[in-house]
Amino acid sequence: MTRKHLSITAFATVAGALALGSWLIEKRAVVQAATAQAPKFEVDPLWPKPLPNHWVIGTVIGVGIDAKDNVWIVHREGSLEAKEKYATWEPKAATCCVPAPPVLAFNQDGDLISHWGGPGKGFDWPASNHGIDVDHKGNVWIGGNGRGKAPGASALPHDETRMGVGAVHDSFVLKFTQAGKFIAQLGKPFQGKGSNDPDHLKLPAKTLVDPKTNELYVADGYGNRRVIVYDADTLKYKRHWGAYGNKPDDTQLPNYDPKAPLAKQFRTPVHGVALSNDGILYVCDRTNNRIQSFKTDGTYLKETVIEKNTLGDGATFDVALSRDAQQQFIYVADGSNMKVHILKRDTLEYLTSFGDGGRQPGQFYAVHSIATDSKGNIFTTETYRGQRVQKFKFRGVGPVTKRDQGVVWPKLPKS
Repeated sequence: MTRKHLSITAFATVAGALALGSWLIEKRAVVQAATAQAPKFEVDPLWPKPLPNHWVIGTVIGVGIDAKDNVWIVHREGSLEAKEKYATWEPKAATCCVPAPPVLAFNQDGDLISHWGGPGKGFDWPASNHGIDVDHKGNVWIGGNGRGKAPGASALPHDETRMGVGAVHDSFVLKFTQAGKFIAQLGKPFQGKGSNDPDHLKLPAKTLVDPKTNELYVADGYGNRRVIVYDADTLKYKRHWGAYGNKPDDTQLPNYDPKAPLAKQFRTPVHGVALSNDGILYVCDRTNNRIQSFKTDGTYLKETVIEKNTLGDGATFDVALSRDAQQQFIYVADGSNMKVHILKRDTLEYLTSFGDGGRQPGQFYAVHSIATDSKGNIFTTETYRGQRVQKFKFRGVGPVTKRDQGVVWPKLPKS
């Protein structure tokens, strides 16, 4: 055999070995990926049922599940465009439509079972309601992130001090019965004084109540940069903290830069909280694109960054936990990338995602809030022009085959 033929043979052998090695590595990666397990879902395109009375909903800004697996949402009537509510014009411009009451509750079949909300006697209704939670006693909590001009402030646009620019209307949370009867109000409008004020909130985004301690946790929020805790009955202050469990600092941070080191403080908004059965609190630091976890006393545990290069509104809008006994999985609503991410709870390892941008069932426009029921189903709401609530049926746990699953459409029977 000539030297030339030997060289060709050797080259072919090496190339073949490299190709085989690459194939084995790729196959091993696929096998390893397939050994990872994650929950599976499919959208229910027929949930909920149509609303009565020509009602339509605006920006849906919160979702919560009660002990009977009823689904509660809160939306913003004022976010509807003029032509979406022709029937409210004077004179009446058309037979449809009318804004639905801000608080709506649905049963598992998608039937509307309760509706109420709006300004009333003895309490201040948010200028822009935000977040809803139903606690273990059946109480309904609502926050808000609406701003506004403080009473008595000057209308001169150049005089920021007189305009009360530092003040915001929604510096409180409200507590109601499920029938809509007012129970209590924590805070008053225009009273928020900053992230180390124990007595007042400032644009609180979301609440939850720990059933073991009856403590109210507030993601506080759009004006402040903290988690704050109160007694859920007396509303007495307990404790608060910022990012990494540190004392919060209201110094204005520069715009988020994915190439910069992670910020030592929360950026606004501190947007979501979820508490596990074993006492770990998960906090959405939305425009930092991260989830941080803490013990309930504020001790920092760990963090993970989701879609690091996301700018604008950020990637971590809200967080919910799976309903298996160990709560093995975390679900993160990502309103900028239009999907729901699934993580392993113990390690915060990324597993997969579902969803995509669009108007059809299973797609999202700015998925904002997320919650799970006792059966493991997921419920999501959409802000801005999304204006809806969707149900994703839990279909068990199986191997992860794709990082991004796209739209989880039901498998239709073959004709």
